[in-house]
Amino acid sequence: MSAASVSSGLLIVDKPQGITSHDVVSRVRRLAHTRRVGHAGTLDPMATGVLVLGINKATRLLTWITDHSKRYEARLRLGVETTTEDAEGEVTLARGCTGLDSEEFARTLERFRGLISQVPSAVSAIKVDGKRAYARVRAGEEVKLKPRQVEISLLEVKGEAHPHSVTYNVEGEERRVPCVDVDIVVECSAGTYIRALARDIGHALGCGAHLIALRRTRVGEFSLERAHTLDSLSEAQHRDGEDLPENEGAPLPLTSLSEAARAMFPVLELTQAEAGAFAHGQAPRRSALEVREFAERCGGRDTASTCGPIAAINGEGEVVGLLEIRDSRLKTILVF
Repeated sequence: MSAASVSSGLLIVDKPQGITSHDVVSRVRRLAHTRRVGHAGTLDPMATGVLVLGINKATRLLTWITDHSKRYEARLRLGVETTTEDAEGEVTLARGCTGLDSEEFARTLERFRGLISQVPSAVSAIKVDGKRAYARVRAGEEVKLKPRQVEISLLEVKGEAHPHSVTYNVEGEERRVPCVDVDIVVECSAGTYIRALARDIGHALGCGAHLIALRRTRVGEFSLERAHTLDSLSEAQHRDGEDLPENEGAPLPLTSLSEAARAMFPVLELTQAEAGAFAHGQAPRRSALEVREFAERCGGRDTASTCGPIAAINGEGEVVGLLEIRDSRLKTILVF
């Protein structure tokens, strides 16, 4: 059965600039004729690129997809800081930047590779006493978030730096500010804020910086090569400019639950009896040796620590749910 013929699965969308991630969900709900659509990992309106959507049963996978690593292409503007750390905010400081020493920039980037402590952007969606940080900022509140440990596995320059000057309103006056635009590629853990990275790189250089463009090129195993534009998806639902009836519209190009689970997680194959019991929430039993060997394959340090998720696959090759290793035993965490 092709991925396009299933009614539950993942849809990889190339989000355009200028709309929210929820706007994408709303459009796909209409195309899929279901309200059971969600997304993994919010992209800001100014950002473009990979947005993973779950449809019907696949919405239950989104929690784990959000936790996967990401890859971005970002453009920083050195010399100017803003209230939002990106191009949407007001200028707070314009020291300017007349040039970029490539060796100094390389040394600066080195400081941000590996495990680092990062203070998230104040205009992030992190909740502070039950309210989103960005909502508090918009209400005029000062928001200070606690630093978090994130991991940046790749951080490198892409192409040549571009020095130029830009007109900004600085303290009520129009000023031409010398700036340098530079493109970077970032591979990072979940929870890393690229706006905050731009801010911190600017501080390290002493000139300030903000993010002016962001494109997400990968979430976990799902890259731009598998992504579809909203326009192409909409066109498949139309013929001669008219809406097709629900049962005549072209099927959405979904990645099936089984394909998605195999791409994301290690796999445990169940016997027919185990699959039947698993449907009622009963985890399969394995010897301590088998559990230990499986934990090692999953990357777990030992069977006493939690390891997973693990995709449970029945005899027909279909994913029936997710497991984890906890307290040296297999535990059921999700049944489809």
